[in-house]
Amino acid sequence: MPTDDKEILEYADKVMHALTEAGLSLVTAESCSGGLICALLSGAEGAGNALHGGFAVYTKKQKSAALGIPLALLRQVGSVEPEIARRMLEGAFAHSEATVALALTGVLGPAEDEDGNPVGRVIFACGLRGGQPEVEERRFGTMPPDELRHLVVLHALGLIEKTIARHREGVGR
Repeated sequence: MPTDDKEILEYADKVMHALTEAGLSLVTAESCSGGLICALLSGAEGAGNALHGGFAVYTKKQKSAALGIPLALLRQVGSVEPEIARRMLEGAFAHSEATVALALTGVLGPAEDEDGNPVGRVIFACGLRGGQPEVEERRFGTMPPDELRHLVVLHALGLIEKTIARHREGVGR
């Protein structure tokens, strides 16, 4: 598992290569990471062919406006819920032709969010177009923001890699 920035960049290159080799393309919908994962992947070789782009949707209003998630639902359940991550994924697919989507929403600090979610709680969703997405919650705990972002990026890249493997195995479609 990568442990520093150079290794993360190499990991991003590896994931982009796997996307390209599998004939897949990616779109991201990022809340707490603010587009960091898309930006990181945009520097990898092959991004011009396999990266469709990303949605940086930090607020509830922007999640609604850009991805079509009902604002009433966001206000009712909050932004950091599995259902919201799943809907972010669906919204990204609806506004892109990509074959793989990654969505994440959570709290990276410095304090809990307006709904009382603690720092370090992140919900990820990743899947293939038309398939059943994998949705999971991680509680990374409180730590310096750079360390937390580092772990979130690693986990997200790992989920993309896992989704590519599922595609190769014909699972999840």
